[in-house]
Amino acid sequence: MLGHGTADRSIGRRVRWKCVLQAGLALVLCATGGCASNEYIALRKVPRNPLEGPLQLLAYAGPKPTPRTQQLLRRYDLEKEDAGVVFASLQQEVATAPSAEKLYSIAELAYINGKKADASGKKGTALNLYGGAVAHAYWYLFNPAFDRYRNPYDPQFRGASDLYNAALEGALRLANEQGQLRPGGKYTIQTEQQTFHVDVVASGPWHNDDFERFEFVSDYEIQGLSTRHHTYGLGVPLVAVRHEHEHANPAEKYYPPGLSFAVTAFLRVLPREGQGGDGVRHCVLELHDPLVSKDIFVNDRRVPLETDLTTPLAYFLDNPKFEERKNVATWALLNPGSAESLRGLFMLEPYDPNKIPVVMVHGLWSSPVTWMEMFNELRSFPEIRDKYQFWFYLYPTGQPFWISARQMREHLAEMKQELDPRRSIPALDQMVLVGHSMGGLVSKLQTIDSGDGFWRLLSDKPFEALRADDQTRQRLAETVFFRADPSIRRVITIATPHHGSNFANDFTRWLARKLIALPEMMVSATHRLNRENPGFFRNTDLLTISTSIDSLSPDSPVLPVMLRALRSPRTTHHNIVGLVANEGLVGTLAAGSDGIVEFGSAHLEDVASEITVEADHMAVHQHPTAILEVRRILLEHQRIAWAQMRETQLRGTIEAVPASWERRDVLR
Repeated sequence: MLGHGTADRSIGRRVRWKCVLQAGLALVLCATGGCASNEYIALRKVPRNPLEGPLQLLAYAGPKPTPRTQQLLRRYDLEKEDAGVVFASLQQEVATAPSAEKLYSIAELAYINGKKADASGKKGTALNLYGGAVAHAYWYLFNPAFDRYRNPYDPQFRGASDLYNAALEGALRLANEQGQLRPGGKYTIQTEQQTFHVDVVASGPWHNDDFERFEFVSDYEIQGLSTRHHTYGLGVPLVAVRHEHEHANPAEKYYPPGLSFAVTAFLRVLPREGQGGDGVRHCVLELHDPLVSKDIFVNDRRVPLETDLTTPLAYFLDNPKFEERKNVATWALLNPGSAESLRGLFMLEPYDPNKIPVVMVHGLWSSPVTWMEMFNELRSFPEIRDKYQFWFYLYPTGQPFWISARQMREHLAEMKQELDPRRSIPALDQMVLVGHSMGGLVSKLQTIDSGDGFWRLLSDKPFEALRADDQTRQRLAETVFFRADPSIRRVITIATPHHGSNFANDFTRWLARKLIALPEMMVSATHRLNRENPGFFRNTDLLTISTSIDSLSPDSPVLPVMLRALRSPRTTHHNIVGLVANEGLVGTLAAGSDGIVEFGSAHLEDVASEITVEADHMAVHQHPTAILEVRRILLEHQRIAWAQMRETQLRGTIEAVPASWERRDVLR
């Protein structure tokens, strides 16, 4: 039987080994989770094309008409005629005995011959044939004269849509090569029967000079995101790479370099000018933002747009100009001072004063890239993207989280001042914060009143008695004395160590102090405070906490003060907790936790809602259950936000609730 001393030593060894194993497990989870650098997109060998099978586009003998088109050619004895005779004969047939079938066949044959000309380097001929295919497919779909012949239940109807999209893409590729695909520009397509004058216009929040160049969605395959959000309709989904400007408007500084966004190109064929077949057709190539327009009206018909929100996002994430932010996690942890120029808020979509901001705050050893899975999923829901815009906060995670919280307060205040100096935009007063891991603590600190609770951890003497230079005094005051931000109405914390984490044990804290290099100014300021104020501070260790790992220790006195602090009555809190499945080696080591944060630390009693998700720490916020819970909370918030904005309007604080927030729309 073991003696007490031996038993204590045995228990101590087990505890120490568990701490070391937890630290190792955390490093493994981080290396295989959100901290790893992903490739998000790959170039396809052959562009995606819905006509590849029906028209045998990749066949050795070249593309062939569909059986129905071949049948029509046999009917009119045109199987062996050359393309010029076939087109002229079918055009005559359409004029004398119109039918949708004939229009479809002309469009299909024009597209096939356009592909052949394109492959043989006859770009001008190909462009003209693609233009003819687009026009005839458009007339098949929309010309009122063919309403009686058009059958939306016929597979050929979708085939005409695919022909329209594929032929338009072929024409756009050629126009793009020639530098003609530019908003505000004009160009001409000349076919044997028609002349088409095309105006290019941007429709949506982006302006003509926001477009630097275009890529085609069909050229790329998604790799780093689990779902490609694609909707079916008419138009060609594009990746628009944004042209950077000087700070012409307040939002400009928040767009990262190399930003790309989704666009759908739709060609509208206007009525012909002139007589007979020699007239001129005017067309408008419209570039629609699918975050704004999911459908359009053509000849009094509501037409869904073909869209892709995911590929432009993935293209941006692999853009070399974004590499600094994408790979910031490790060096912002180990050397927080080096991330100074990247710190702050940024947007991946156009700023919209009528949409509520959702600010996503990453955790330790991470970056905003960790949110891309949730971001991609949430904005695929029309009811979310119609009412919300997503912002991201980037900060160096090697410093104590309360320093990051102070900096975030400053950045939020600066942004609101720049975007809304008159305080007249109601959506900015309905902000939602979503924080993962340590980012949840950074987010919570935006919504509580400090009182003198944090100062009392440092000293029982009045702050005014502190001896320090003005800059150090101001920084310390901003860190320990603050008010809740009244613009933040909800906070969603995910896998957050509200009571600290056993990951911050003796081993990891020692290792962090060895590896993390805080800015010299921060270190020297704290040493100077201690030196110039002997006996002033009751807890000098707290003042000199030097890393984020130290700040997350379960015995940190800051965390209990945060839990007791007065919350803003305007803010509703929600919580999501991760738990690793209790199976295998990882499940055994991480039992009762998400691998880094134990359930008891992540759990909160006084929140509006809390759910548990079976996932490890680095994957909780990417899990479908967590994403659907955030969606549920955002839907709940938009209903309440409408009522709050309406009440504010009645008090006269704002002039009007945005038209897009009509009650019937919110409750839909």
